Amino acid sequence: MGLFGNAEEAKKVVPQQSGNVTNNSIGQGTTLKGDVETHGILRMDGKLIGNLQCHSKLFLGNDGQVEGDVFAQNAEIEGEIHGKIEVAENLILRSSAVVHGDIITKSLTIDPGAVFNGQCQMGKERPLLASSTASSSESISVEQKEAEKDEAAQ
Repeated sequence: MGLFGNAEEAKKVVPQQSGNVTNNSIGQGTTLKGDVETHGILRMDGKLIGNLQCHSKLFLGNDGQVEGDVFAQNAEIEGEIHGKIEVAENLILRSSAVVHGDIITKSLTIDPGAVFNGQCQMGKERPLLASSTASSSESISVEQKEAEKDEAAQ
C-alpha cells in the first residue's frame, strides 16, 4: 500500500500533445492531506483535505471531495467542496455538485439539482483579490503621506 492509500491511483501524469501541459488524475479511494498545486489539467475523483490551486482546468468528479479552498482557471464540479472557490474564467456546477462556501468567478453555470450554500461574486477575473490588494495599498499610501506631512509641519 502506497503513501496515499491507493498506490495505483495516487497520481497519474500523462503528457498532453500540446507541449508542457500535463493531465493529472487523483483516483477514487485516494485521500490527500495538504495543499496541491498543478499547472496541468486535473481530474479528481478522490478526496483532498487542503487547498487546491489548478492553473488550468479542474474537473471534480462525482465522488470527488475537497475540504479547503479551490483556485482554478476553469472548473467543472460534480462532487463536493467545503471551502471558497475562486475561478478566473468559467465555473460549472453540475446537477450532483454540492458547494458549501463562497464563489468568486467571471462566469457561472449552475445545473438544476446542484446545491450551493454561500455568497457569489461574478463579473471580473479574480475580483476580490484585485480590489482588496489595490484598496489596502492605496489606503496605506495615503496614511503614510499624511503622517509624513504632519511630521514635516512639526
